[in-house]
Amino acid sequence: MCDNVRMISSQRQHLILSRLRTRGAVRITALSKELGVSAMTIRRDIADLADKGLLKRVHGGAVSTSTLLSEPLFSVKSQMELGLKDAIAQRAIEYVSPGDVIAIGGGTTAYVFAQHLLESQRANGITILTNSIPVAELVQALESKDVEVIVTGGVITRSNSLVGPIADKVIASLRVNTVFLGTHSVSVPRGFLMPNSLEAATDMAMMDIADRTIILTDHTKWSSTSLSLFARFDQVDTVITDDGLDPDSATKTRDLVKELVLAHGVDEEADDRLATAYPPHSYPPGKEKRH
Repeated sequence: MCDNVRMISSQRQHLILSRLRTRGAVRITALSKELGVSAMTIRRDIADLADKGLLKRVHGGAVSTSTLLSEPLFSVKSQMELGLKDAIAQRAIEYVSPGDVIAIGGGTTAYVFAQHLLESQRANGITILTNSIPVAELVQALESKDVEVIVTGGVITRSNSLVGPIADKVIASLRVNTVFLGTHSVSVPRGFLMPNSLEAATDMAMMDIADRTIILTDHTKWSSTSLSLFARFDQVDTVITDDGLDPDSATKTRDLVKELVLAHGVDEEADDRLATAYPPHSYPPGKEKRH
């Protein structure tokens, strides 16, 4: 029985590593559904693999240890830290007024911001410059005459962003009120980094044409690293993250940037643990179904 359990665990871990090689990141809830086991079981597998140095644990899942030079697919990243991204996006739309001309960079946090913005009254009459294919498709799907979108063109990255000389040339010919950018990692005191040097260069081009730069990133990015610096702290006006950022990092960041905003986020791992402890059709104490 024990040998069989170990074999099954070994098979699961092999599959987790296989998914990491193709996607760059995995999410606990998705693996739990795919393998038909509890989130707690997947969490133990990830912890075991992390102890062996085969992956890196992050909030809600894991990333490949090679993500210093590569980036997970947009489809994978879009399912990670959803509660935190929603909280950050809600705060970020406060920095947009009807009629603004804004730029939105690539990445999933910027995409969630675009979703919330387009659902709000603040989107009335705005123009969006973007190098994000998902953001452009989102605006196009609205078929709204009140929102205009300009797409940069360029080479497509794993994060579905358009980068390179073509994108940079289009960006340089324009001007925007505010640019909203995501980031792969935050390094104190260096700044904000991306694994793709071309994407970093395109982000810098967007900052050059903006009157104001706002970085949107969840607290887990302070514990990761990347290759290419695209912005120093003194080049950024506002950083919007969630209140899961540890006090020491918050203090150091606040000393370096003009404004740090901490949005109240949702702990997805707590939700996972609750779902594991109380499966469908059962209810935690005090939350029994009302009839």
